[in-house]
Amino acid sequence: MDTTRRIPEVTDTIVALSSAAGPAARAIVRLSGPAALSLLAQIFQPTSSRSPTHRGVHEGGLQLPGLHALLPAQVHVSPEPRSYTGQDVVEFHLAGSPPLVDCLIQRLLALGARAALPGEFTMRAFLAAKIDLTQAEGVLGVLQAGDRQELRSALSQLAGGVLGPMQQLREDLLCLLADLEAGLDFADEDIRFVEAHDMDKRLAAGIGQITGLLNRLESRAIHARPFRVVLVGPPNAGKSSLFNALLGKDVALTSPAAGTTRDYLSEVYRRNGLEFELIDTAGVQEAEGLIESQAQSLRSRQGADADLLLVCSADGEFENRSPDHGKQLGRILVRTKCDLLSSPENTIATSALTSAGIDLLWEYLATEARQVDHRVTAGHAARSVDHLGKTLGHLHEASKSVGRGEPELIALELRGALAELGELTGAVFTDDLLDRIFSRFCIGK
Repeated sequence: MDTTRRIPEVTDTIVALSSAAGPAARAIVRLSGPAALSLLAQIFQPTSSRSPTHRGVHEGGLQLPGLHALLPAQVHVSPEPRSYTGQDVVEFHLAGSPPLVDCLIQRLLALGARAALPGEFTMRAFLAAKIDLTQAEGVLGVLQAGDRQELRSALSQLAGGVLGPMQQLREDLLCLLADLEAGLDFADEDIRFVEAHDMDKRLAAGIGQITGLLNRLESRAIHARPFRVVLVGPPNAGKSSLFNALLGKDVALTSPAAGTTRDYLSEVYRRNGLEFELIDTAGVQEAEGLIESQAQSLRSRQGADADLLLVCSADGEFENRSPDHGKQLGRILVRTKCDLLSSPENTIATSALTSAGIDLLWEYLATEARQVDHRVTAGHAARSVDHLGKTLGHLHEASKSVGRGEPELIALELRGALAELGELTGAVFTDDLLDRIFSRFCIGK
């Protein structure tokens, strides 16, 4: 079998284990293709008189080589075209014993089925127009989700939440191109189907929509990394002690002497189903000497890249001590060493010595992290940003050509924009693109 071909033959009948490998109470073996129902009829005996090739769930037994009795099984039948792949699909539900599962798959292979390649079932769903590429990548995101938030994001993408604006934009540009080319066909008769000012307005609307989509996707790509929490404050404000208390271990060097931290420290920590990057920085103060100047520069850069600042103070005084990193950031005022002094209002009181307030602070951090616009699947975000960036370039060039009165060049740029959007939505695709996406799937999906 040639496994190097980009798009496998969709006329083959393919089979694979669709549930997790290994012993289990139940296993699912999936079969899809033109011969799926005939293969089912050769090995399955239903307990009722209803034909097992009809849509629905059927109880019965499997007749497999080496077994002296029928193997109890349930089959779920979805005839084409109303199935996941658009073909006849059969799912065998049986006891999750690896030897029994292997016996069933070997029997189906012997009868003419082919072992499915990674992602081949989902690729067939795409080729049958059951799902689009963004939804296929959503399937991959569901399979690779590491926590509930990632799962929710992937399920949202699978439901089509990412695709709608892109499809609408493509439809608008297709209509604009049709109007423009109709005018070109009647250029000798001086008939115009769209005026320059209307064309400029429609292009500007498209540029605005693309820019908005890019901002959203780039924001989500940023937050594909851990939520970054940077501890800032004056020297000896208890930042390093708080850093250690949040992590539950001694990572940062602590000392009663001010200015112990010169470089920054970074640790990734998972809590409440979220991933955080905690960063301890040097105390905010006037730089004296080269080393202190470098420490303040590192502190400033880390703060500028933060998603949230923990502004720390040992004495509860925060005015004029909160560094300005040049952009609006979320800030939480943290009163450290609350075991020594009372805390002002609107602050979170913590103590590294007694662990007071640490759990409460984590609750605040989790709340802030969940308010961030979370990720679409990383592969889809990168691909979308690339195609949308090129689309935006074509639309800007088309807009310039409107001002110069060059309808042929406008049409050329519109075709370029439509080609980019087509690749993004799956209306236009190449073998290489499908291979890059579906090769990351596991077998059976």
